[in-house]
Amino acid sequence: MRIQPRQEILDIWRATVHSCWQNGEWQWGGRSGSNSISDAEQLLTLLLPATKVPALGLDDPDRTDEEVLDALDSIGGAIEIPRRLVSVMTDYFTRYTDDGGAPIFSAGGYLNPLDAGPDLTEEQRSLDIVDSFAVSITLTLATIGFAKVYRGATQRRDLLAQLDTLEAMASARLSAAMVGLLRSFSTSVFTSTGDYGVRLCDMINQDGVPRRELVAALRERLKETMASLRSVLIGSGRVTEDLDNSEMLFECGWSWGIISGAEEVSTKEPIGRQREGAAENAPFLYFTVIAMDAIEDLNSERTRLLGLLNEEQQRLSGALQLRWELTRTYWAEVATFDSRRRWPIEDVPWRTTDGDRTDYYTLQVTSLAVKGLLARGRGADEELGRIAAVLVELAQRARITRRASLGESALVVHAPGKGVTLTDATSKPIMMWNVNEFSAVLLQRAATVAGLLGNARRRSELLELADEVWDHLLLRRISDGQNGGLWDHAGGAFPGLAPMPEAPSWYLTERVVQALVSAGQLLSDRPLPRAGRLSAYAQDLIDEAEYLFDRELMSGTFSGTAMQRSMRSIRASLRRAQLLVDERPGTAAALANSLLLLLNDVTTGQQKASEGI
Repeated sequence: MRIQPRQEILDIWRATVHSCWQNGEWQWGGRSGSNSISDAEQLLTLLLPATKVPALGLDDPDRTDEEVLDALDSIGGAIEIPRRLVSVMTDYFTRYTDDGGAPIFSAGGYLNPLDAGPDLTEEQRSLDIVDSFAVSITLTLATIGFAKVYRGATQRRDLLAQLDTLEAMASARLSAAMVGLLRSFSTSVFTSTGDYGVRLCDMINQDGVPRRELVAALRERLKETMASLRSVLIGSGRVTEDLDNSEMLFECGWSWGIISGAEEVSTKEPIGRQREGAAENAPFLYFTVIAMDAIEDLNSERTRLLGLLNEEQQRLSGALQLRWELTRTYWAEVATFDSRRRWPIEDVPWRTTDGDRTDYYTLQVTSLAVKGLLARGRGADEELGRIAAVLVELAQRARITRRASLGESALVVHAPGKGVTLTDATSKPIMMWNVNEFSAVLLQRAATVAGLLGNARRRSELLELADEVWDHLLLRRISDGQNGGLWDHAGGAFPGLAPMPEAPSWYLTERVVQALVSAGQLLSDRPLPRAGRLSAYAQDLIDEAEYLFDRELMSGTFSGTAMQRSMRSIRASLRRAQLLVDERPGTAAALANSLLLLLNDVTTGQQKASEGI
């Protein structure tokens, strides 16, 4: 892999500080102004790697790396950086808490009016959005974890008091975001003969089987999910229709905001007033994937080890985990529905039940499909290889790995991006949400799937795709000025597609950072896939070396102090080679080769001595 995640993250940190830290103060806002999502993404550009990559930690001044200090030197030294970050984080939580103490989850400038429609009202721009709930979970967990570790590195009373305040504000926002996701979950039930049912059946029916047979097979695959949906009792998403009817189908996931008419969630947490919902009771694929990723953060090893959730938050997390498992199972079954020809996800582009179709949706479904394959024990190279092939095809179709022509419709996914229509309780379109993260998400998916592949050749091929996507993203970096080194200038990769921006897109920059963190974890957390032939070759070399070594021991070759030291060294190297043969067969083979040469020298020396040479 040509990407150097650590160095690239440091370069982004350097660019972020240059853009945001001015005259000793943090400057909020990006291309879409300042709002609860963009400002959280801006902050996560620093906090996400700092809390997920140990070598980039900022919460212990005594252990901060010199290169990290160099990248952030505009903020201060090892002592000043965490202190000033505490002030910046506190400022964020203060900005997005209303006078009544309730956290604010509005999207502001991220929302756009309908084509040829009137400007949005302040009331519309202030609606709670699932993207804000999700990014808030990631941000608050990072904040609480940062504060817990930093607390052990300081004894200053004033700073400890600031950390108490910061943790309390982050915890309240975390609880409110979890409640928001519970009130945004949707289960949409429809007949198999209606428009939604027909579109779903058309998407998964890759073999052209009769509709009634297809519906029966799909319901059989989803029977446990349908039974478990009755356990959804708090918030939204409760099933009131008769799913036992053999003609009924459904889909589940997250809507774009709080469902209209969603009940309040009873909680002891100080989250303030729970606002009324306005969203349609229907899943939106983009918001479903965003919510799923955030819920995974709630159940991560780091969250458990640091004890980031209190007792009430663990209860809320359990309710979200149920919805996560139901959604994962549903989408994985639909995406990989058995057929003789191909999986539905391999039939690009993905078509949704509301009639929309785009390659971007296929990319999103790959995330849900991989989660499901792993959960069902089907994450073998054959299945994951099919997902990898889809990613390769998506890169070609989006003109990331193929030459593009100006004006091609395929370029819309990059700029201005995929428009998602947000609808109210009556399914009436009310505003638009724009998504242009395709390339960054593709990089993250490629790195994630590569890390799961056990076949070294397949993994190498997918990492080559990741390198090509990264080359594409580098072309889209803002080249100079106050925001140089950040994203996004789509015209850099596709000349004439978009003008040079005046401000950075924290939306895309943060997603690039996510992808680099995933690539870094691939290198540090996951073992190199076993190469069967290389392992066998290394084992043969080790076996020969052990045989020759044992034979020399029997012949008394290693007598004398110097030879005894040599014997112990050879024995230790043989043991080391045997330990490495599975995870690092090439290294084991190299060690065995050096031992064979050494043993040959020993044997040759003994022969010459016996011959009097």
